[in-house]
Amino acid sequence: MKLLFKQRMFSWFDSYDIYDEDGNTVFTVKGRLSWGHCLEIFDGQGAHMGTVKEEILTFLPRFALYASGNYIGEIKKEFTFFKPVFTLNCNDWTVEGDWMQWDYQVRTSAGELIMQAAKELFNWTDTYVIDVVRPEDALLSLMIVLAIDAAKCSSGN
Repeated sequence: MKLLFKQRMFSWFDSYDIYDEDGNTVFTVKGRLSWGHCLEIFDGQGAHMGTVKEEILTFLPRFALYASGNYIGEIKKEFTFFKPVFTLNCNDWTVEGDWMQWDYQVRTSAGELIMQAAKELFNWTDTYVIDVVRPEDALLSLMIVLAIDAAKCSSGN
């Protein structure tokens, strides 16, 4: 399952539209006023699906993940020198990125691929292509990409 993640051009807060391969809106993401990033995820019909909320006063970026109002875990950036590494505490997945912080892969602890995300260059706004192996992992995969994008924004990248 491929998803196209596009940031909206003119928006006061972070705002994104996520499309499927046929150009249909699958998710809409709206930023909310808060300390740190707070991103609300809605499905194509406008039903609330999840939230990605930055935890403030931490040394490295950390985001709490909520699905249908229930806390499911967190994603946090690890201290590394060259390649960005994020860990998820909700299901033992790891997130590894390239040194430019544009392309990411999410794998299980056994090395099984969950999803890949790649930033498209030469666009006016942040645009990612997310390739999810299993459609049931689409929401959590989107949350991961949102958290990584917000972490880069918080660190000034």
